[in-house]
Amino acid sequence: MKSPRNVVVLLLDSLNKHEIGAYGAQQFDTPNLNRLAARSVKFTNHHTGSLPCIPARHDILVGSWDFLWKPWGSIELWEEAITASLRRAGVVTNLITDHPHLFEVGGENYHSDFTAWSYERGHESDAWKTRPDTSWIGAPSFGRGNTHYDSSRGWFDGEQDFPGPRTMRAAERWLLDDAPHHRANDERFMLFVDEFDPHEPFDTPPEWAMRYDDTWEGPHLVWPPYAVDALADGVITKRQAHQIRAQYGAKLSMIDHWLGRVLDALDTTNGWDDTAVILCTDHGHYLGDLDVHNRDIWGKPGVPVYKALGEIPMLVSWPGVVAQTCDALTTSTDIHATIADIFAVDVSHKSHGTSLIPLIAKKTNAVRDWLLTGVWGREVQLVTKNWRYTRGPIGENTPLSMWSNRWSTMPIGAFPDVKMPMPDERAVLDKMPGTTIPVIRQPFQAGDLLPFWAYAKQYETILYDRHNDCLETKNLVGEDVEAGAIELLRVALLDVQAPSEHFVRLGLN
Repeated sequence: MKSPRNVVVLLLDSLNKHEIGAYGAQQFDTPNLNRLAARSVKFTNHHTGSLPCIPARHDILVGSWDFLWKPWGSIELWEEAITASLRRAGVVTNLITDHPHLFEVGGENYHSDFTAWSYERGHESDAWKTRPDTSWIGAPSFGRGNTHYDSSRGWFDGEQDFPGPRTMRAAERWLLDDAPHHRANDERFMLFVDEFDPHEPFDTPPEWAMRYDDTWEGPHLVWPPYAVDALADGVITKRQAHQIRAQYGAKLSMIDHWLGRVLDALDTTNGWDDTAVILCTDHGHYLGDLDVHNRDIWGKPGVPVYKALGEIPMLVSWPGVVAQTCDALTTSTDIHATIADIFAVDVSHKSHGTSLIPLIAKKTNAVRDWLLTGVWGREVQLVTKNWRYTRGPIGENTPLSMWSNRWSTMPIGAFPDVKMPMPDERAVLDKMPGTTIPVIRQPFQAGDLLPFWAYAKQYETILYDRHNDCLETKNLVGEDVEAGAIELLRVALLDVQAPSEHFVRLGLN
């Protein structure tokens, strides 16, 4: 087993593990993901940490779960991205992305410590164009209203103009033109490709859009609803549900096709010989998956992190390591720890990851016994090799506090006045674990406006036996085994020095 000199991270947003051929799926074509898997360690027990988009990137680039402290925000004063550590060590870092949230309020500072970065414009909420191309009439929004994408979409003249293909072509060019230069000058590098596909809108050119639903007539349904029981409530019909799934598949297969260009560039430059290639995602995406109440779920509404969303793919190609499967429990913060280990750099702030290198080297069969995952203000989930325990609030969702010195949450383009309330007279200064830098601790009370992602119609407490109920269909809450899950969750929260209010609101005192 060689020690790689370089790293390439390929992050595909909203990538469903159960839709990839290498993980046993058959409905959609993913030949290049399968091609990468054929030379990689395929992780089969990999999970989300902080959710959704920006919190998940915080896990990967900073290495710390932040969903217990804040909902959505930039890198804080007491921490730094792995790119800052790598720059001090003389490692060249480059970001290539079409992810709009990295350049909005609440996404600041993730790109700024890269040696260089480039942004391919026009995806989803990107405020790129002030007027639409009038030749394009748009697509059904399912309540989204007018979006930035309505103005941007008509300016894509062909498949090569869509943000995803442009991002992959830019990564290909960097690997062909820049990476050889850095190798020749004995410079180590990390390329981070943050690709927003197959995230919605599931919009593709006609040859892809018709690939899995060739009888559909009219505009394609590229915006999935964010809804629970969408079929029962008449939000969509069964025919529309099939169309939405087909459009996700179209987006998945299109970006898989362009991923092939990146893999070709690694072939051409013999990049596999000195480079670890990590393919990962931030989370999955519900496409009619059933919850514990047998309701169909779409998008990312206010429900627990079920398997379809939280059990995610990860492929790691490593010089000198043959393709194999690893069923060890892992999570997104472990990617950060692995990158730090590869380049032998120190992490000064409190982090929650463990390097994957001992697993890849087969020196151990486990690097962690549990992990935490969730969305700020909602349920906290504990995952072990055998259990997934979702713990919801006891009574009203209080007490609850946000800890941050960068007061923000996800902006919503259609509702610019929906923002985080500013700290008020209830706020106090406190300390994050492992730091002496003061942080604003703002308490929330019943009736206060919460950040967008914190809302849920109801909160759940669910316990699944992942070993004997792999589809996670039987809720074991109330049975004897729950006592052990409750105690381990309490121990896990103590271990990460979680805010004290979680112990109260989750009934863990």
